[in-house]
Amino acid sequence: MHTVIETRGLTRNFGKQIAVDSLDMQVRKGEIYGFLGLNGAGKTTTIRMLMGLSRATSGQMSLLGHDVPRDRTKVMGRVGALVESPSYYAHLTARENLRVLAVLLGVTEARITEVLRLVGLSDVAGKKAGQFSLGMKQRLGIAAALLGEPDLLVLDEPTNGLDPAGIQEIRNLIVQLPREHGVTVLVSSHLLAEVDQMASHVGVIHHGRMLFQGPIEDLRARSSASVVIDCARPADACLDLLAADISAKHEAGVLTLSSFEPAVAAEAIRVLVGHDHSIFRVEEHRPTLEDIFLELTSEKPERARAAAPRILRGVDAA
Repeated sequence: MHTVIETRGLTRNFGKQIAVDSLDMQVRKGEIYGFLGLNGAGKTTTIRMLMGLSRATSGQMSLLGHDVPRDRTKVMGRVGALVESPSYYAHLTARENLRVLAVLLGVTEARITEVLRLVGLSDVAGKKAGQFSLGMKQRLGIAAALLGEPDLLVLDEPTNGLDPAGIQEIRNLIVQLPREHGVTVLVSSHLLAEVDQMASHVGVIHHGRMLFQGPIEDLRARSSASVVIDCARPADACLDLLAADISAKHEAGVLTLSSFEPAVAAEAIRVLVGHDHSIFRVEEHRPTLEDIFLELTSEKPERARAAAPRILRGVDAA
């Protein structure tokens, strides 16, 4: 499949501080690539280098098959971006803001109307942007990024500061772009639950290093499901299960079976009932993307550095 974004050994230093450290990234055509990391992990610095807003210290980058920054002028017309806060003229309406860009991009009034519809601003197209809510400003920024019918859309924390309804609107818009308009999307975020609902592929960055990259299903597969049993005497219950050769652990008042197999759960319940344990609840626990992310990034930086090549080799081999 055609590679839309590729970096090799991408590094950015600010004095002695390493913001992005030998980053290898691949985003393929048609993907929604969730670029995940805590604040300060290096996401925005990476995006700024890709967009030509910041110089790399070392390494290579390509967008849509063109080397950047060398061939930046050849490719930027095919890239739409919303980096950090959206830019707009507060005294102009939403439509007037887009008209300013339309002149530069050479697009029609019909295209302005189309992107306003796509981002849900048709009803307020004549309202001044300075009167917009934060969510409406974000949507106007995305409309501006879509105006030139880009092949690649780069969004840096697009749901920052939005209420739940605004987050859902932006998420629904992002999901439809590859399917209905053929746009590849790179979306950076620390809102892991949101990325989990829209990304097809993810890259996890921590201390400037890529800890994981690949299909989101592969990230979820890093942790298996378990069975949690809520009972009256969990410590005693754990001992009875271990005596019956059923692998279990007791931590902080919670009894957990190591296996998710239904037959194992059924046997555990039979053993507990046979030992007069009162069982209040039995439930499946399946780790969320956030659980797995926190497990990855809880490593000390030194361990993360050592783990990163191993994890990436596993993804490349898959």
